[in-house]
Amino acid sequence: EYEEKTGRAHRPLSPKQNVRKNLDFEPLSTTALILEDRPANLPAKPAEEAQKHRQQYEEMVVQAKKRELKEAQKRKKQLEERCKLEDSIGNAVVTWNNEILPNWETMCCSRKVRELWWQGIPPSVRGKVWSLAIGNELNITHELYDICLARAKEKWRSRSTVGAEGECEDAGFSAADREASLELIKLDISRTFPNLCIFQQGGPYHDTLHSILGAYTCYRPDVGYVQGMSFIAAVLILNLDTADAFIAFSNLLNKPCQMAFFRVDHGLMLTYFAAFEVFFEENLPKLFAHFKKNNLTPDIYLIDWIFTLYSKSLPLDLACRVWDVFCRDGEEFLFRTALGILKLFEDILTKMDFIHIAQFLTKLPEDLPSEEFFTSIAAIQMQSRNKKWAQILAALQKDNREMEKGSPSLKH
Repeated sequence: EYEEKTGRAHRPLSPKQNVRKNLDFEPLSTTALILEDRPANLPAKPAEEAQKHRQQYEEMVVQAKKRELKEAQKRKKQLEERCKLEDSIGNAVVTWNNEILPNWETMCCSRKVRELWWQGIPPSVRGKVWSLAIGNELNITHELYDICLARAKEKWRSRSTVGAEGECEDAGFSAADREASLELIKLDISRTFPNLCIFQQGGPYHDTLHSILGAYTCYRPDVGYVQGMSFIAAVLILNLDTADAFIAFSNLLNKPCQMAFFRVDHGLMLTYFAAFEVFFEENLPKLFAHFKKNNLTPDIYLIDWIFTLYSKSLPLDLACRVWDVFCRDGEEFLFRTALGILKLFEDILTKMDFIHIAQFLTKLPEDLPSEEFFTSIAAIQMQSRNKKWAQILAALQKDNREMEKGSPSLKH
């Protein structure tokens, strides 16, 4: 059309010329499209258009520089935060090693130490602090661990060599106990922190985890192995030597809350759930009402959290920080953490139905921001009508005992 208007003769182009013409129209980039002159067979840009394109290009350059500056500032801030965190951890390590640990009995309950504790225990001293905080009321020694492990290995050997007919009760173990100490442990070890690949068959901590769980089934045949224990033992193995991990593991499982859950004491478990709901309603009345409306009971999400002490549900580094404060505050913090999770996701959960709530709480987001998470926990008040967690729990236990005594149907 342009050639007709300008009076230029219209001649068919050769294949080579046609290709060249197409190439002339092909912009190498957005910048080229704006800045480069048009091909010779097209009219030149008007001055206004050329000026407009120059302005657009300059704006693009300015925006690109802004993005680069923003990214550079972001990287700088991240580097500063990381350096600040490393300095903070380094200073904390010195404080823990030089001031707190040598004077544990006198300093562990001080306000300064409790505040430092809340910020997270440095990984290099975490195992020592956990051991001291958990204690050793059972008076387990390294020698006792060796004895229990030797017994466990003997049972594993005898099971592999003796046929099913020869499997009778042996040193307090029934066939069911043997099955629990072998098949369940073997199955669960392969499912413990699978992303780390250090507890699976052939991994560096596979045998260590197997040994601690096996030794515990010999130490406490009345409890045996229960699914979920492998995660607790694995976290301890990552922070303690093997024998010390076994000592901490055994004493930790001997705490009232853990023993109630691992021995499946239904009455006591229901009491814990009832106490939890008192503080749930106190702190999050709107979400509590939504859960009630959808018949979502605490056992649906709390059992998994309590059984593994959050090590299965939360990212490992965040779970260890929960363990830090759990070692400081005891079982109360497990339920406070649960309320912190519910508070953090309250807006999302109030819009969900039963199925989606259960699915969400079973598999929490993997990118939980640490500080935001602990800020949410800190906002939870563990006091209801001037009564603390221990008082509420004791009152509910007392009510249950009296009800059982007074009700023949419950008694039988």
